[in-house]
Amino acid sequence: MARRKERVNELIRDILSELIRLEVKDPRVGLVSVTDVEVAQDLSVAKVFISAIGDETAQKEAVQALQQAKGFLRSLLSQRIRQLRHTPELIFREDPSLKTGARVFELLEQVKREEGPFTDPAAGTQNPDPEAIPPSGAPVAE
Repeated sequence: MARRKERVNELIRDILSELIRLEVKDPRVGLVSVTDVEVAQDLSVAKVFISAIGDETAQKEAVQALQQAKGFLRSLLSQRIRQLRHTPELIFREDPSLKTGARVFELLEQVKREEGPFTDPAAGTQNPDPEAIPPSGAPVAE
């Protein structure tokens, strides 16, 4: 059953990406990508995670517009997926993983700036700044 659920997730994600791009005419949607779909165990509900280009307001407006268009999208989805008896109810959500990833990257950059070059305590050597290493084939200044 787990493999079937994964296939349904991928199928819904691919079809909804296309439907949103081609069929939804709401200007609040803009450039939206479907990042993930999680269907319930009984396939009755599908949480659709999206990412929209723009600030947080644009993200929220895109989610709201898709939430309003969910009946339209569900009917188009049912026409495309003949393998399922019932088309799952769609619930659109903003994808939190992109914000989390950006925050982790930001924190790593902050640590890098504060700590300076990395020192390997086992070897007793300092790891040089990777930006200071000349590209291969470039002459090395001594």
